[in-house]
Amino acid sequence: MTNKTVFNCELIYLPKVKNRAGNLTSVHNNVEVPFEVKRVFYLFDVPGGESRGAHAHKICHQFLLAASGSFEVLLDDGKIKRQVQLNRPDIGLHIPPGIWASEINFSSGAICLVLASETYDPEDYIRSYDAFLSGKIQ
Repeated sequence: MTNKTVFNCELIYLPKVKNRAGNLTSVHNNVEVPFEVKRVFYLFDVPGGESRGAHAHKICHQFLLAASGSFEVLLDDGKIKRQVQLNRPDIGLHIPPGIWASEINFSSGAICLVLASETYDPEDYIRSYDAFLSGKIQ
């Protein structure tokens, strides 16, 4: 695993094509999204007070967007914690591997869109916070 810090997690402003009939934003691999997207999924209907995530990845990069509504992302590198609010569909958050992330404080109707650099692999997940902090990850 790499020695990333929460400051390696970058807010990325996406291009927005304005139109009176509605705005449009597009993303491209290795351009606006700083990796090749191999998986897309989204979180929705998260009950009030619930959180999602609460894990880190060994190799997977993630790019999170508030496709609708808002939520916050609690980032943790084991030494420093940083909280970022996502509330616009034209601003995404790049989370490199090695960062513990939790999505919290979802507004009603919020949709968290996630673009991932890897297909789903349960072996890539670090789900134990104690193991994350100790750095003893296989």
